Amino acid sequence: MHRTTRIKITELNPHLMCALCGGYFIDATTIVECLHSFCKTCIVRYLETNKYCPMCDVQVHKTRPLLSIRSDKTLQDIVYKLVPGLFKDEMKRRRDFYAAYPMAEVPNGSNEDRGEVSEQDKGNLTDDEIVSLSIEFYEGSREEKKGTVENGDLEKEKNGVRFLRCPAAMTVMHLAKFLRNKMDVPSKYKVEVLYEDEPLKEYYTLMDIAYIYPWRRNGPLPLKYRVQPACKRLKLSQPATSECTNTSGASECESVSDKAHSPATLPATSSSLPSPGTPSHGSPSSTAGSGAATALNGTSNCHPLPPAAGRCRKTTVNGSAGSALT
Repeated sequence: MHRTTRIKITELNPHLMCALCGGYFIDATTIVECLHSFCKTCIVRYLETNKYCPMCDVQVHKTRPLLSIRSDKTLQDIVYKLVPGLFKDEMKRRRDFYAAYPMAEVPNGSNEDRGEVSEQDKGNLTDDEIVSLSIEFYEGSREEKKGTVENGDLEKEKNGVRFLRCPAAMTVMHLAKFLRNKMDVPSKYKVEVLYEDEPLKEYYTLMDIAYIYPWRRNGPLPLKYRVQPACKRLKLSQPATSECTNTSGASECESVSDKAHSPATLPATSSSLPSPGTPSHGSPSSTAGSGAATALNGTSNCHPLPPAAGRCRKTTVNGSAGSALT
């Protein structure tokens, strides 16, 4: 599962702040020769008396340095979106300035220059702002629905749409949990949220969706959902372990298959019978018969014999061990 990485705004400050005034970029402007950026008023005031970049000393222009600077709207939009409240405060300062000095108003200036643009019109969102969204069941891609949707089906689809008002900081995971609880979806199924035909990451917030996808805030944020079987992880079965027992300093290891052929489980078929006090696996003929105690990988499988009428002497022939009476 993907982990969300939280980055503090202070870690990005070197890329968002003007080196001349020490504040966040306002009307970010970039020097063409070296691509260093500054506030527009800061760099214009600096280039009135200098012809070199204040950061790298590259010559901006020999005679007219103002011709080698360009407004960087993309950088300014990034700053407004990353710094909470900056756009709102800047618009308020501009409105207050032109209200105090009406003669200073530029006739050809834009609404943003005069501070008459709201955050909603700009497309910026704050964490505590309420976002309106619509949620409906996902029935397939647009191409699949083109030939099948008729007028009656279209009305049914519109009736299946639900509308919600949620904070911009709410994640897709929270929305999926809400849908699961609302519809009583069993735990063996997962609820997936989509924007058009693309599944959304669980850690996306509504603010992220508004910035990533082409939603212009001219209506509710259109989201869809679908229910799919959850994938279960298969647990690998561990191999059977052999049984090992230690007897008088010697290790005896035998698997389940070896136990089936052990001499203790098979009857003796030899014609020469041992004495009544002697077990059947201790006779010499058991070495040749099916009751013979065989040595596996060079280790003997014989168990110590209990005291009987005769003595048992262990012999080994060609790697197989047996016991004989003396």
